[in-house]
Amino acid sequence: MLRPGVRVAVARATVASMALGSGGLGSMWAWDNPVSPDDDARGRGYGPAAPEPLVDFVVGHELARVHLAAPWAADEGPVGAWFAAAARALCDAHVAVDALGGDPGWLDEPALAATWASAALRSAGAALDGAQLDVEPWTLPGWAVDPAAGARRWLAVLDAVREALPANLTLGADTPWWLTAVAAPDERGSLLDAVLRRVDAVVVVAFSDHAEGTDGIVALARPAVEAARGAGARWTVGVETDTPEVAGGAQYTFADEGAAVLEREAAVVAQAFGAAGCVCVEHHRAWRRLLELD
Repeated sequence: MLRPGVRVAVARATVASMALGSGGLGSMWAWDNPVSPDDDARGRGYGPAAPEPLVDFVVGHELARVHLAAPWAADEGPVGAWFAAAARALCDAHVAVDALGGDPGWLDEPALAATWASAALRSAGAALDGAQLDVEPWTLPGWAVDPAAGARRWLAVLDAVREALPANLTLGADTPWWLTAVAAPDERGSLLDAVLRRVDAVVVVAFSDHAEGTDGIVALARPAVEAARGAGARWTVGVETDTPEVAGGAQYTFADEGAAVLEREAAVVAQAFGAAGCVCVEHHRAWRRLLELD
C-alpha cells in the first residue's frame, strides 16, 4: 500500500513523464560510474557516466527518470562523490533519480539493504526521488527448490528498505513479467500483488526484441501492468539492449536489431498501453553502444 502523499506524487510523476511526448522511451537503468578502479575499488572507469555527459544523454533522449547505481557506502570515497554529483546534476535537469542497487547477500541480511539505502540518501539527499531495488532471488539455485522461501526473503528486503526510507521517497522494484503467475507466500494473490503492497513503483521486466505477438513485450507485460495500475503504482516496462550473451539469447535484446528498431518497438508498447514514455532501457552503457556512441 502506498504511503500517504506518495500516491499523489506517483500520479504527478506519471503525468509528467507522459507529457514528454508520444515516444515510448522514458527512463533507463545506469549501472556504471566514471571513477577509475585505481582510485576506488568500486570504480567502473566509464567516462560517459560522468555527470555532464550523463545529463546530456538523458536530456537528449527526453528521459524523465534514471535508476542510478548507488554503490555500497555511497556517502564515502570517490564513487560516493560521483553518485552525489550525478544525482544532483540530473535533478537540476528536472530528471527524477532513484538510487539503484541490489545484492544477493541482502536476501540473507535485509538490514544490509536498509544500510545501503540510508547511505545513498546521505550522499545525494534531496536529489533522490526514491530507491529502486534490483534483487533477484529467482536467479539463485534455491529458487527452483523452494520459491516460497526465496519470495519471503525478497519481501523482507523490500520491507527493510521501506522502513529505512523517509515518507517522501518512493520505493521501486524490478519485477519480471511472470510474477503474476507465482503465488504469494503467506498472503493473498500473486507474488507481484505482494510486492505491490510494499512498493510505490515497479519496472516490469519483459525482455523481448519485438513488441507484438504472443511472445512480444506487450503480451508478456500486460498482466503485470494491469496489476500495477490496479494497485495505483507507478510502472514502466523494461527492455534490454545488452549483448545476447548477457541477455541470455538474441531474442531477449535489441542488441542485434539496432537503435531505430528499439525506438519503433518502444513506441508500439507505449501506444498499446496508452502511456507515452513507459519503456525503461537496460542500460545506459549498452544503449550508447547500440547508438554507436562508444
